[in-house]
Amino acid sequence: MNITALGNAVGTGDEGVFAEVIEVKSLDTLAVLGKNKLSGKIIFFNRPMDQTQIQTGHAYGMAGDQRRSGPAEAARYGAKGVVVRTLSTAFDDFPHTGSTVYTEGVKKIPAVAISTNDADRLSEMLKRNRNLKFYFETHCQMLPEVLSYNVVGQLNGTEKPDEYIILGGHLDSWDLAEGAHDDGTGVVQAIEALRTFKALGYRPKHSIRAVLFMNEENGLAGGKEYAVLASKNNEKHIAAIESDGGGFTPRGFRLDVNDAALKQIQRWSPLFQPYDIHKFEAGESGSDVEPLKDQQVNLIGLSVDSQRYFDMHHSALDVFEIVNRRELLLGSAAMASLIYLIDQYGLESNTAGTR
Repeated sequence: MNITALGNAVGTGDEGVFAEVIEVKSLDTLAVLGKNKLSGKIIFFNRPMDQTQIQTGHAYGMAGDQRRSGPAEAARYGAKGVVVRTLSTAFDDFPHTGSTVYTEGVKKIPAVAISTNDADRLSEMLKRNRNLKFYFETHCQMLPEVLSYNVVGQLNGTEKPDEYIILGGHLDSWDLAEGAHDDGTGVVQAIEALRTFKALGYRPKHSIRAVLFMNEENGLAGGKEYAVLASKNNEKHIAAIESDGGGFTPRGFRLDVNDAALKQIQRWSPLFQPYDIHKFEAGESGSDVEPLKDQQVNLIGLSVDSQRYFDMHHSALDVFEIVNRRELLLGSAAMASLIYLIDQYGLESNTAGTR
């Protein structure tokens, strides 16, 4: 069967894990079954992403607790290992990885994701044989931390050079593939927006930065450190825009801003509608810019068509050959356009508060 280790998971070593399988649909079921039934077993979390959700990110969030918390919760009941149904909208043989979080004081147990097709196969086999045993072997390990860097490019402001508008994506990806949509496209879009301004000869009023964040996938170290340095250097950030939903057709922006700024940006939406960019809604921005929220920064996320993203997200399918150039450039142009408007007209309040 097609499996891959989860991010941060401990390995099994040469001996692997071999045990009977208990299939569950939710974390709550663990408490119902109890330690007597779960101890020494492999727990198989098999709750699919909800295909009825038009916004696939919502379905991802609804199913994600299995991967994030499932191994730690299963370990509380004495489980030997965990198999998690891949978080994907596709039905294929490609497992998708992603972070799991262990709980301090609870034994760390090996955990893997299994492809959606093989999850269905395993479930059917368990119906025919309740005593079915499963074997998996992984050799993942956590190496010591090393020094890494965010990468920053800047166009200096002509009127307010000490006030910043930033846009960016994250450099790192899981090593199953190239991380093209997660988040190579966001990186390219940030660079392309600055290149566009330079090609147009545009000289911004505020300083505009493209920030390529390091280590989003494994703990947000880059985003957190950027916020620390911004505070330490007393930098005033007007707005921060992130692209981390793939390089697909842009649909609008998610706005984590104060009420006055929300209404102001929504008044600009008719300028974007000829390009079918129409969703200007309150919502979460992006993981890397989120640490700036405590500094009262207006946070914005690029919204894109989400239907294909989780087909390749965190899997071996996420390669640059599947990125569409026109969709990628439309997203970058949308971000550059919003930055231009903010640079020209400012935002009516720079205090991020209630949406």
